[in-house]
Amino acid sequence: MKLFVWDFHGVLEKGNEKAAVLVSNLVLEQFGYRQRFSEADGDRLYGAKWYQYFEDLLPGEDHERHMQLQEACFDYDRLHPEIVEGVISRNDHALEVVDAIARRHTQVVISNTKPEAILRFVRAVALEQYFTPDNTVAVDLHRRDAERTKKDILARYLREHAYEQIVIIGDSASDMALVDVAGGVRYLYAHSGRAFRLAEADFRIRDLRDVLKSL
Repeated sequence: MKLFVWDFHGVLEKGNEKAAVLVSNLVLEQFGYRQRFSEADGDRLYGAKWYQYFEDLLPGEDHERHMQLQEACFDYDRLHPEIVEGVISRNDHALEVVDAIARRHTQVVISNTKPEAILRFVRAVALEQYFTPDNTVAVDLHRRDAERTKKDILARYLREHAYEQIVIIGDSASDMALVDVAGGVRYLYAHSGRAFRLAEADFRIRDLRDVLKSL
């Protein structure tokens, strides 16, 4: 039995960067700012924490204001789920890959997002059959003083479960660094048209079906 460890945003889904721009601009309007994020900004800041979006756009404001804007975005996103649901979709081939893995092995999602939001994201891309509260964990890294990391979550999970091999699929250096916990095979993913992030990996892929080589 193998354990497949998935990142969610930018891997199992596509389109969330558009939702981040939409929500951010609505919050900027609420707070009386004239500045707005463009679609190009969303692509450039893809993968950053939400407060880092505002650090980039409003460098003259202090960290407290950036965090205030971030929390307002989370609140707006929670109250208006239709924004995310209108732009996010399941990534190409995600369903067939996840289903094939589920028939033979165990898989988990470890995501950098609000804990109360991750299952809503999973439902938005219709993968709730495979990722439930038992195997879907969010790590709130949207604070500079975050107490838990993805490594912490994986280490805790592995203290309670034993596997022959770990397979890691993500789009960032922090995802690939999960190999430090218990070894494993690393697949660094990037959407078509996006550059791969700088990270060590065993494989660099643009098609999730390549993960099936590790079945």
